[in-house]
Amino acid sequence: MKIAVVTRMLRKDKLEGFGVFTHELFLRIVQQHPEHEFLFLFDRPFDKEFIYAENVKPFIISPPARHVTLLAFWYQVRLKQFLKKHKPSILISPDGAIPLNCSTPTLSVIHDLNFEHFPEDMPFFVRNYYRYYYHSIAKGATRLATVSEFSKQDLEKTYHVDPTKIDVVYNGVSSTYKPLSAGEISETRKKYSQDEPYFLFVGSIHQRKNLPNMMKAFTEFRKKSSRNFKFIIAGAKRWWNEEMENAFEKSEFKNDILFIGRVNDEELPKLFASAHALLFVSKFEGFGIPIIESMKCEVPVITSTTTSMPEVAGNAALLANPDSVDAISEAMKRISDDESLRKNLSTKGIERAKEFSWDESSRQLWKVIEKTVSR
Repeated sequence: MKIAVVTRMLRKDKLEGFGVFTHELFLRIVQQHPEHEFLFLFDRPFDKEFIYAENVKPFIISPPARHVTLLAFWYQVRLKQFLKKHKPSILISPDGAIPLNCSTPTLSVIHDLNFEHFPEDMPFFVRNYYRYYYHSIAKGATRLATVSEFSKQDLEKTYHVDPTKIDVVYNGVSSTYKPLSAGEISETRKKYSQDEPYFLFVGSIHQRKNLPNMMKAFTEFRKKSSRNFKFIIAGAKRWWNEEMENAFEKSEFKNDILFIGRVNDEELPKLFASAHALLFVSKFEGFGIPIIESMKCEVPVITSTTTSMPEVAGNAALLANPDSVDAISEAMKRISDDESLRKNLSTKGIERAKEFSWDESSRQLWKVIEKTVSR
């Protein structure tokens, strides 16, 4: 087969959700299937590390598509022209977007529909782009894949998609996430938190991530705690807004809320493994990879009662209502005061993380690819 893959999200040192999914799965798939040719479709110059094997042929389709207007042009005009010329057996889009009304079999991976449920959290043109196209994409794609049973049910309910057309391919967790020695933890804490224990949030600084309530909860927690805990927030301030700014500025402990920006792939596992606990009480997630990354490091997790997070966490995390500052704060207090609870969650977390593997995810996605082509 000649397999075309949208790889515009593969950007060196800037991999986020879609990029991590694309990288981890196709790193494996292209090496496991040397009999097939893979056409990797970029929208700008790419790093050679993403050309995983000799059976990968890269293409740059211009123009660079970062603005929503250019996104629409790239997918609906330029990508369609490419497909017509090269005639691949299938087009796979790990970020969900595909050309509409094209003759090539298409597999769209729609990770979540947060833009349908929280449209006010996105800029006007961005949310309109997603809401205009993705309903038609879900209807028009040959098959759909998504990353949780929650997202599958959401696609079925929101877009009225036949559930037999949707496959679940869970995210995995890298082997670089693992526990550290006491010495390594101390070294990491000296580097990031003045050698103090810390709660950790990792992700995009976006409204749906619920940072205002987590900062407020940290403030309430610190008022009751005798220890000098920090709250480390790792992620780019891409969507920083007034509500986040107010929550930060009004905190009596704002000097202990540490924004460290994006962290590279080498340092991030150390940051996870040295945390007292992960604080990931988001309002909406299609999956929530930091949950299992933290568990793999034997670090307990506080996450949300909503969307996919209980599904991913299983019985191995504390769950808190994301709309309740008191509930989040109380979970932080429990996990800081009760050492037996921390050990119990760490043990359960290690077992839970074993259920998520990029190797297994790649096998599942390959089955979906074969299913899409055969149809």
